[in-house]
Amino acid sequence: QVQLVESGGGLVQAGGSLRLSCVDSGPTFRHYRMAWFRQAPGKEREFVAAISQGGANLYVADSVKGRFTISRDNDKDSAYLQMNSLKAEDTAVYYCAADSRLWSSGTVWNAAEYLYWGQGTQVTVSS
Repeated sequence: QVQLVESGGGLVQAGGSLRLSCVDSGPTFRHYRMAWFRQAPGKEREFVAAISQGGANLYVADSVKGRFTISRDNDKDSAYLQMNSLKAEDTAVYYCAADSRLWSSGTVWNAAEYLYWGQGTQVTVSS
């Protein structure tokens, strides 16, 4: 059973950095591709970044490319989102998600493909 818990959100000034963490309390974290999505008030959930089961494959949305980095540590059952040069438009609730599909199967940016979700962590960037 996958149970995802995010942490690391908060209030930060524009230009600052935050590191989000997502921990899986279940025993099978290394079998799941992981992704981060975000949802701002009044907007649809938006793909941010994804990483394959072993960490060799990454995909990052154009809106955050060069500023955000996704990573994972399978020994710690954790995924991370390092966010640098934050902008006011990055303000949203950030969710981690997991799915057992192989990286080459399906579309990693499609939220409908992820079976397990965390409860979300709020990121607020003040301008």
